[in-house]
Amino acid sequence: MFETLKPSPPDKIIELLEMFRADPRQEKLDLGVGVYKDASGATPVLRAVKAAERRLLETQGTKSYVGILGDLGFVAAMARLALGDAVPADRLAGAQTPGGTGAIRQICELIKRASPGATVWHSDPTWPNHPAILGYLGIPTRTHRYFDPATGGVDFAGMMADLVAMKPGDVLLLHGCCHNPTGANLTLDEWREVTDFVVKAGVVPFVDLAYQGFGDGLEADVAGLRHMAAAVPEMLLAVSCSKNFGLYRDRVGAAFALSETAERAAITKANLASLNRLNFSFPPDHGAKVVSIILDDPALKADWQAELEAMRSGMLELRTGLADALRRATNSDRFDFVAVHRGMFSRLGLTPEQVRKLRDDFGVYVVGDSRINVAGVPAQGLDKLAAAIAAV
Repeated sequence: MFETLKPSPPDKIIELLEMFRADPRQEKLDLGVGVYKDASGATPVLRAVKAAERRLLETQGTKSYVGILGDLGFVAAMARLALGDAVPADRLAGAQTPGGTGAIRQICELIKRASPGATVWHSDPTWPNHPAILGYLGIPTRTHRYFDPATGGVDFAGMMADLVAMKPGDVLLLHGCCHNPTGANLTLDEWREVTDFVVKAGVVPFVDLAYQGFGDGLEADVAGLRHMAAAVPEMLLAVSCSKNFGLYRDRVGAAFALSETAERAAITKANLASLNRLNFSFPPDHGAKVVSIILDDPALKADWQAELEAMRSGMLELRTGLADALRRATNSDRFDFVAVHRGMFSRLGLTPEQVRKLRDDFGVYVVGDSRINVAGVPAQGLDKLAAAIAAV
């Protein structure tokens, strides 16, 4: 059987990580892999997470299965965190998933089951796993303009001009905040305009929310999402706890589907349960229970919010510092957009050859499209990094 298999194309980010690990230089710098790093270069376990895990260890009496849809307390808590009171609870179906990627996969499976003829539209560029999962499932896709390399901002006029070609029932995949890979985000007014469009066009929005709290704050980061959810009859939403709770390896996420009526939501919920059963049966419980404990305990939640805010503020300081250093190194405002972007990532607008030279000559590892992980930038090495970027 296996003699028929062909080599799978390598994941570019994983390949970059392997190259970084094999590089013997002491001064090398990894700005590729998308994990948060503190000032020491470590990815910490958050204080509230450690406290919740201690409590769970002391009180958990069984490792039996939780349920096909996972921990429903966790699912409800994540719905409140993302959507607030924007939608009636009886119109929302939710399921726990193994990470945000698992949520995206389950939603794509739901799209294929519910509307096999629908085309999913996504930004150009987007997170590479979006088109990879859609392509693997055989779901038709199209792209729309999004990033303007000249300004480092959103080409909103180009985006809206492209979306006119969408058909009723098509799906529009949006980043809830902190666009990956560009760092350029829709304003609240632009969210309102996109909302008006999807309502009039009969399009179903699909929002990938992986970085709530990393941009402008927990509430501000979902203002556009909540406005849209309150206005549309149907919506799909994938939520991840990898970044804002630091639960990368514990794989904690949730998939939600907003239906027009409570009756349809009940049917959708049953289909999410069916898809969970087919793909992994029962989702992992540990990380989800930790999140539930944090969000249900006022003191732990306040501590989590404080540490999350410190992480967000630190990334903003790095953005401002790097933009200032690049202004000095290049004697231009070409990279000022770095300070305006939000989240972990920014796309610098370098060519593949410049990215290669940055790696070969300076030991700075950046994804081929010139996306950098701002959280990986060393606060004490901003001028050195800016000089390397200017040199290439």
